[in-house]
Amino acid sequence: MNILKLFFTIFILIQAQSIAQFGSQEDHVKIETFSSLDKLYSGTENKVALKVMIEEKWHINSNQPYEDFLIPTKLTLADNENFKIIKVVYPKAKDYKFGFSDNPLSVWEEEVIIGALIKVNENVKPGIYNLAFTLDYQACNEMTCLAPTSVTDTLQIEVADNKTVVNQINQDLFEKIDLTSIPAESGPNNNESIIASKLEQGGLILGLLFVFLGGLALNLTPCVYPLIPITIGYFGGQSEGKTSRLILMGLLFMLGMAVTYSVVGVVTSLTGAVFGSLLQNPIVILIIVAIFLVLSLSMFGVYEFKLPDGLVAKAGGARGGYFGAFFMGLTMGIVAAPCIGPFVLGLVTYVAAKGDPFFGFLMFFVLAIGLGFPYLFLAIFSGKIKNLPRAGLWMDAVKHIFGLILIAMALYFLIPLLPTEISGYVLPVFGILAALYLLFFDKAAASVKGFKIFKTVFSILVIAISIYSLIPSDRKEITWTKYSESSLSNLNNKRGVIIDFYADWCIPCKELDAVTFSDPKVIELSKEFGTFKADLTKSLSPDVSALREKYKIVGVPTVLILDSKGKEKDRITGFISAEEFYKILSSVK
Repeated sequence: MNILKLFFTIFILIQAQSIAQFGSQEDHVKIETFSSLDKLYSGTENKVALKVMIEEKWHINSNQPYEDFLIPTKLTLADNENFKIIKVVYPKAKDYKFGFSDNPLSVWEEEVIIGALIKVNENVKPGIYNLAFTLDYQACNEMTCLAPTSVTDTLQIEVADNKTVVNQINQDLFEKIDLTSIPAESGPNNNESIIASKLEQGGLILGLLFVFLGGLALNLTPCVYPLIPITIGYFGGQSEGKTSRLILMGLLFMLGMAVTYSVVGVVTSLTGAVFGSLLQNPIVILIIVAIFLVLSLSMFGVYEFKLPDGLVAKAGGARGGYFGAFFMGLTMGIVAAPCIGPFVLGLVTYVAAKGDPFFGFLMFFVLAIGLGFPYLFLAIFSGKIKNLPRAGLWMDAVKHIFGLILIAMALYFLIPLLPTEISGYVLPVFGILAALYLLFFDKAAASVKGFKIFKTVFSILVIAISIYSLIPSDRKEITWTKYSESSLSNLNNKRGVIIDFYADWCIPCKELDAVTFSDPKVIELSKEFGTFKADLTKSLSPDVSALREKYKIVGVPTVLILDSKGKEKDRITGFISAEEFYKILSSVK
C-alpha cells in the first residue's frame, strides 16, 4: 500500500509539472453561490449554499479524503473584516474505487451543494457588499489527476437597516440540502463546534486546562448533588482525622472517580452509545446497589474498610480505608456519568471525531479530575468532624444517618428495575421508616442534648417531605405523545415539533419534567406544536440506536425543536429553565 501511495504522489507531481510546462489547466468545476435571505441585518447570521457543478467524467476529492496524500476540497471566504464564515457543512461523499488504489477514495461528482453559515459584523453599515467565495479542489478522472486549483464566485449581499423587511429566498435550493447541523439565523451558538474550536486552537496544555475547568463547572449540575452527602458520610465515618491521611484518601477517591468517568466517556464516544447508558444494564444497576449497601454497613459498624494486613505492613503501617476510598470513587464516577450538559456533549463529539482512545482517555480523565477536585477538600473537611469536641458521644449517630442516606441511594438506583406501580412509593416509605428509626430506636448520642434536638428536627423534616411526596399530585405538564414516524408525519398544520429524548436513569430529564415542562406558559404555547417523547432508556436496542443515529443524539436530555417543514431550529442539551424554553418556542415561525 505504501508503494502505491508513493507511486500516486509521484504521478500527481508529474502531472502538475507537465501542466506548468504546457500552460494552465482547464477548469472542470464551476460554482455558484446563493443566499437564504434577500437582505441581512448587521450582527446577524445567514445561510449560504454553494452549488458545485463538476464536468462529466470528472470528480473532485471530498473535504476528508481517506488518504493523507490527497488534496481535500475546502471552501473559504476572502479576507473581509465585515463578514466571516462560522461553519461549513460539506455533503456526503461517494466512495470511488481506482485501479491504482487498494481502498476506495472519497470523492464528489456531477453536482453537490456545500452549506455555510456566515456572520455579519455588528459595525457593518447598510449597503451593498461583494463576498468572494473560493473553492480549492483537485480534479481527477479515471486516467489522470490534475494539479490542485481553485475557482471563485462572488455573492452580492445587501445589508439593510433594522426597519427594512427581510425575506427568505432560494428556499427550493436550501430544502434540498442538509443544514440541520447549522444553527438558525437567530439561534444560539453551537456548543459542540465552540468546544471543538477551543480545543483545536489552544493546543494540548490549554485544551486540558479548558477541560479541567469544564469539569469543575459540572459540579453545578443536579445529579452531582447526591455525591455531597455520600462523600461527607463516607469520610466522616472512615477517616481518622489526621490531615495527611485525609489528603491521601481524598486523592484516591478523586482518582477512582477519574478512572471510571474517563473509561465510560471513551467507551461511549467510540461506540456511539448514549453517555450514561451503562445504567440501563440491570447487572450494572445491581452492582451499584450492592456497593451502596455494602458501604452503608460500614456506617453501622459491621466492618471497616482497610487494606490487607500484608500490604499494611509494606505501606509502613497505614491503617486508613485507602482501598475503600478508591473503590468508592470508582462508584461515584458512574453516579456522575449521566450528568450530561452541552460541555460534555461537545467533548464526547470531539473525542469521537478524533477516534484516538488515548486522547479520549486523557481528555475525560482530566475532566473527571476537575469534577472530583472539590471533593478532595470535602473529604478533608468531613474527616475533621472527628476532631470536634466530644466526638465519641455523637459520631456514631452521625454515621448511622449517613448509612441511611447510602441505603436511600441504593434504592434510588434500584427504582428503574421495580414495577412502575410501586416505584414512586419506595423512597418516601423508606424515608418515613428511616426517620422513625432515628427517633425511637437509634439510642446513639441520646445524652447529647444539642445533637438530640438536631436529630429530632431532621427526622421530622424527612417525615414531612416523605408524606408530601406520597400525596397524589395535580401538577399539569405538556401533553406528550410517544414518538413514532407515523405520528410525526401527521401534524395537522402545527407550528412545529418538540421531541424530548429522555431515559429513565437521567436525573436532568426528571428535572425538565418537574420544572420546565410543567410551567403554565410553556404548556399553553406547546399546544401549537406536536409534542413527542422518545425513550432512550434501552439505548443499545436496534430501534433506539436507529433513532439516535437519525437525530444525532449523543446524550440525554436532548430536546429538538423543529419547524413546520421538519427542519431543526434548535437543539437543547441538559436542563433549561421554563423562561428560556418559552423564548425558544416563541422564536419558531
